[in-house]
Parts: sequence; structure tokens; C-alpha cells
Amino acid sequence: MFSQNIVSRFQGLETPFYYYDLALLDRTLLACKSAAEKYGFHIHYALKANFNEPILRTIEQKGFGADCVSGNEVKKAIEIGFDPNQVVFAGVGKSDKEILEALALDISCFNVESLQELEVINVLAGQKNQRARVAIRINPNVDADTHENITTGLDENKFGINQWELDDCVNMLRKLQYVTFVGIHFHIGSQITHLEVFKDLCVKINEIHRWFDKKGLPPKVLNVGGGLGVNYDHPGDEPIPNFDEYFQLFDRYLERKSGQAIHFELGRSLVAQCGYLISRVLYIKNGQKKNFIILDAGMTELIRPALYQAHHQIENITKSGVGGLGMVNYDVVGPICESTDRFAQNLSLPRSDRGDLIVIRTAGAYGQVLASSYNLRDRVRAIYSD
Repeated sequence: MFSQNIVSRFQGLETPFYYYDLALLDRTLLACKSAAEKYGFHIHYALKANFNEPILRTIEQKGFGADCVSGNEVKKAIEIGFDPNQVVFAGVGKSDKEILEALALDISCFNVESLQELEVINVLAGQKNQRARVAIRINPNVDADTHENITTGLDENKFGINQWELDDCVNMLRKLQYVTFVGIHFHIGSQITHLEVFKDLCVKINEIHRWFDKKGLPPKVLNVGGGLGVNYDHPGDEPIPNFDEYFQLFDRYLERKSGQAIHFELGRSLVAQCGYLISRVLYIKNGQKKNFIILDAGMTELIRPALYQAHHQIENITKSGVGGLGMVNYDVVGPICESTDRFAQNLSLPRSDRGDLIVIRTAGAYGQVLASSYNLRDRVRAIYSD
């Protein structure tokens, strides 16, 4: 995974830190763009996955748009250089301040998630004597078959306008003076690895698309969301997701008309595999029932295992290639005063020692952006391959 030269470089650095392989990121972006362009699909990168500036600049330079879920993400996207005509603003709780700032930046579209939000955008746009372009995010009630905390497309979730509200929504769109309807938007969840789920989504989108056509509001844009998962278990076997298979499925099952724009909002699948959390062993505790590796990184640096019970591949890169050490089962834990501060249980690793370097893989998405200073810890820094 890492050459001995890179491991030696890491040895001299203060840990913990995130390491980003920008060459892998570049290859991933090119693979995604090439696969999408076969069908005329357009990608908006979901900034919430990772908003580090070198990451964003690399993505913007490939011609991707930006999918934002806060006012600061909108401003960051414009600051980095994303074309405002390719910036969309989603999220269930947009504040008045955020909406006004996005209006001032003349972004491409607001993805509206409630009837009341639609009314508020109309009022605020009216105050500026401006028309706001809107897409209606619809809850399709499609099960993403993923972790319950990252599914977003069921009736019980807070996201989107429910289908039984659509008649009222259409009536509002016809009456509101300062909004322009441009499309419909869907997003059913994250880390989806069973592609049949996306076929189910296409069937539901087709049904709702036809309904809007019959109502005399044909969508110019179909935003199908994102959610494509990555291989956390064996990242070395699949460093780049199978974008070809993913986009082929939408090309096959999604009904679309000539001139209609098809948008995707991918995040994790673009950046997850290029990021690594590098940590150092502080202590080894050998017990009668448990052995512990205590790292200098914890849930303050990577909260996904505590928050989602997420699995990340963990390796001792100091002992990589060193023979005759024997394997030991360890609980890999951090220094935070929480029992949930644990990365793995009963993980088989080479017999480890204080000072060894440990890498936690597939950490480029929802890793550093979720970091905190709990316990008054220093904010984790980033190092890049260039």
C-alpha cells in the first residue's frame, strides 16, 4: 500500500494526521467523468463528504459541479471556483441568512425539502425582486438497504416532500411569483452497495416524472442523488468504484427526454479511498481476556465507527513485510474518555509495539470533516501526496 520511503517519511511526522493520495483522487475523478459522459450525465460533488481545499480544487478542475447542504458550503464552492450555474443548495433546514446569501450568489438551484421552505424562498426572493430556481426534493419511499442512520428516502425520514403533498406543491408552484420550477430531486441514502436499489429508484422517478408531465410541469432537470458505496472491507481490491456499472443502470432504467439534464450528486465514492488516517501506537495493554492497542487518534479524528458502527480496514504499516512476528487479536481504541472510542474489536494484527504506525483506510469521506476538538484535543491536520 505504502512504499517504505513513504512510511519512513511518516515516521518523522507528528501524528495523528490525514494523508490524501491526490493521484488516486485524480484517477477516480477521471474514471467517474468518463463513465458519466458516455450518457451525457452531469456530476455535482457533495461537499459534505470532504471540503478540504486541495480536494475541492482538484474536483473543480475536472469540471464537476457542487452539491451543498449549508450556506458556508455554497460560499466555499464559489470561492474555490465552481461555476455558480453548477452549484445547488440542498438541506432540510436552510436559514433565511443562508437563502439570501445563495440568492445573492445566483446559484443554479435550491433543492426544496418542504412546502414551508418553498414559501419562505418565494418571500425572500421577492424581497430582492429576484426569481429563485427550485427543484423539488421528493421522498420516494425507497429503501436504500444501508445503515439506518444514513438512509434518507423513507416516509419516516426527515428529508424531502412526501408524495401525498405533491398536489399542494404543484398548486403552490403555479401561484408563487418569485420561484421558477426547474426539476425534481431524489436522494435515498449513502453507502449503497446493492445496485438493484437504484433500479427501484429509477422506477419511482419515472412514475413521478410522468405525474409532473401530466400536471403541465415537465422537469428540465432530473436529479437522482448519489449514494454509491465503496469497498471498506477490501479497499486494495477496489480503489475505484465501478462507475460504469452504476451509470449503465440509470441509462437503462431511467426514462428521460431529449434535452433533459440528468444530475448526480456523488461524494463518498469520489474521495473515500484516497484518504488515510495515520496514527501511532501509544500503549499496548495485554489482558487475560482482551489485548488493547491504544492509538493517539480517536473518535475525535474519525467518528464513523462510534457513530455508525462503521468498519475500516486497519493495518500496522511499521510491521508491514516484517516476518516472524506472530499475530495477536487486539481491540484498537483511542485515547478519548468514552467507551465508544473504539475502531475495531478482536482485530488480528502483527504483534505491535509502542511507536508503531497504524493506518486506518478509506477515511477520505466523512472522516476529517466530522473531526472535533472534544476533550480539548488539537484539530487533526492533513498532509497531501504532492
